[in-house]
Amino acid sequence: MAPTSFYWWGKETHRGTPVVVKMENPNNWSMVELESPTKDDFLHKGRGRNKNAKQLTWVLLLKAHRTAGCLTSIASATLSVVTAVRRRLSSGHTDSDVDSERPMRTSTRFYSCIKVFLWVSVVLLGFEVAAYYKGWHFGAPDLHLQYLYTLTNPVAFTGLFNSIYSKWVSIRVEYLAPPLQLLANTCIYLFLIQSLDRLVLCVGCFWIRFKKIKPVAKQILADVESRDNDGFFPMVLVQIPMCNEKEVYQQSIGAICKLDWPKSRILIQVLDDSDDPITHMLIKEEVHKWNEDGVNIVYRHRVNREGYKAGNLKSAMNCSYVKDYEFVVIFDADFQPTPDFLTRTVPHFKDNEELGLVQARWSFVNKDENLLTRLQHINLAFHFEVEQQVNGIFLNFFGFNGTAGVWRIKALEDSGGWLERTTVEDMDIAVRAHLHGWKMTFLNDVECQCELPESYEAYRKQQHRWHSGPMQLFRLCLPDIIKSKISIWKKLNLIFLFFLLRKLILPFYSFTLFCIILPMTMFIPEATLPAWVVCYIPATMSFLNILPSPKSFPFLVPYLLFENTMSVTKFNAMISGLFQLGSAYEWVVTKKSGRSSSGDLAAEDQEEEESPEALQEERMLKKKKHNRMYKKELMLAFLLLTASCRSLLSAQGIHFYFLLFQGLSFLLVGLDLIGEQVE
Repeated sequence: MAPTSFYWWGKETHRGTPVVVKMENPNNWSMVELESPTKDDFLHKGRGRNKNAKQLTWVLLLKAHRTAGCLTSIASATLSVVTAVRRRLSSGHTDSDVDSERPMRTSTRFYSCIKVFLWVSVVLLGFEVAAYYKGWHFGAPDLHLQYLYTLTNPVAFTGLFNSIYSKWVSIRVEYLAPPLQLLANTCIYLFLIQSLDRLVLCVGCFWIRFKKIKPVAKQILADVESRDNDGFFPMVLVQIPMCNEKEVYQQSIGAICKLDWPKSRILIQVLDDSDDPITHMLIKEEVHKWNEDGVNIVYRHRVNREGYKAGNLKSAMNCSYVKDYEFVVIFDADFQPTPDFLTRTVPHFKDNEELGLVQARWSFVNKDENLLTRLQHINLAFHFEVEQQVNGIFLNFFGFNGTAGVWRIKALEDSGGWLERTTVEDMDIAVRAHLHGWKMTFLNDVECQCELPESYEAYRKQQHRWHSGPMQLFRLCLPDIIKSKISIWKKLNLIFLFFLLRKLILPFYSFTLFCIILPMTMFIPEATLPAWVVCYIPATMSFLNILPSPKSFPFLVPYLLFENTMSVTKFNAMISGLFQLGSAYEWVVTKKSGRSSSGDLAAEDQEEEESPEALQEERMLKKKKHNRMYKKELMLAFLLLTASCRSLLSAQGIHFYFLLFQGLSFLLVGLDLIGEQVE
């Protein structure tokens, strides 16, 4: 064995495999592997010198060809972006045109403040540039001692500009910098507390994985078809609330009608709030088709949308036959559960009378559709794998996601049922159930397919509802939380972690620290933000966020910049919900595109071939859509870019790069160049 090993070691001493590149032209080439070099190759080394040089030339030509192709693709991408920008500017469609029907008081004030702040920063930039060329050089954010000494003696300055600028610097030092530094320090402390909370959640998730902790049902169901008497097959009510869901109703109803459960022990309710007569008729016909196939399914349609989704669910629960059912399952219109969904979730209720909710994880059929969906997937993967799972394992509480969950009907009734008082009825019922002592279980290994918003407009409206609703709920639930009989630790978790830290403080410091304070410190350099606040801590937190979706690591920097960009929408929504302003009660159904699984897509392609008229009509409707420009994002883009120019005068490298790329991120989002692009 030893001689053989020695021979193998000696044979493989050379590294790499020699190749010969054969190329007739840059578009037609191939590589041929050579055998290991022999002694003759080394003895006649000089003879092959010309040949090797020729091969090297071909390799260089090949690399040059690839480089040219890369540059061509970059040029074409740049050209397409420039064309899209010109199209946006020429069309003139803005977010105010879309939202003209709803009250604009809050948005107008917010936009006006940003606009004033932008113009002031532009004026200050010109002032600072003039001062720089006048000799007012600052090598660091803090003033030098000699300047502080000179400011106390205004007579030392000659000339009107120097006198004005010296007074401006003294005003900065005495009146503007102290409160700005105090606000910056407050946001830094909040930032550190929120980062610590996120770190603890990640440690909890790691512990769950390390110990392989997962909820286990006490009894595995017997075969559904065999109808074993020992099987646990309670009466299950399935509800599908929808409103004008023309793109997704068919695939959702089809998937839910294929659930693996005894037909005599399941009832499917299609709860339609559609005000479009065509959509209403299509959904009704789809329900009738499945009813004829033997599925126990009923159709309910409301004339008005009072209470939105909460009102729809509340109305359905008032049906007389609901008393015969023990559990209710809720699926939004774009969700497609697998046939074994019920057999993997319902058994967890067996012999566990304290369990009120079993929540499944979401998976996404269009997570790789565009950059916007990829960034959303990073956020939601962290939400489910870390936040939901850790809180479910250690606290038996988390916010209900509104869909893909199984509720014990007794828990719903004991908690007061569905209420229409907020736009987050799912979080509302989860908090009230927790206050009444009901436990919740999150199943990370049970997934239900759904769809992510592909356009920035749809995502922006969804995030507004998701961040204004919790603040409404906090104002309403705070007295009930304080008066409840749950332990003091659970009260503290609800008030300080669940609501204040993760729903209020997070959007507040993200917007204030990175979009307001940071650019202000460029024009008031006596107040400072350290580099670790601007760069290192945010990068670390973004790294932790991406851990549940490791394939998204190439999008680390875009994710960090995009989250700061979305802080504008989240902050505005948080303020609206906290102070009960007009837009806090706005409910807009998230726009769907009808993405499906690969099998469903093949079936849809076949349908399109069979009905070209319907396809042509769909294309005509798509042409009527427009991408729009968003004013607040554009204003903040110019503000941050202006501040980045000012940072050059102070030679602040990290601050400059952060402000530059963050400003470009706001610019791309403001021009609606992220997400679905419409001709």
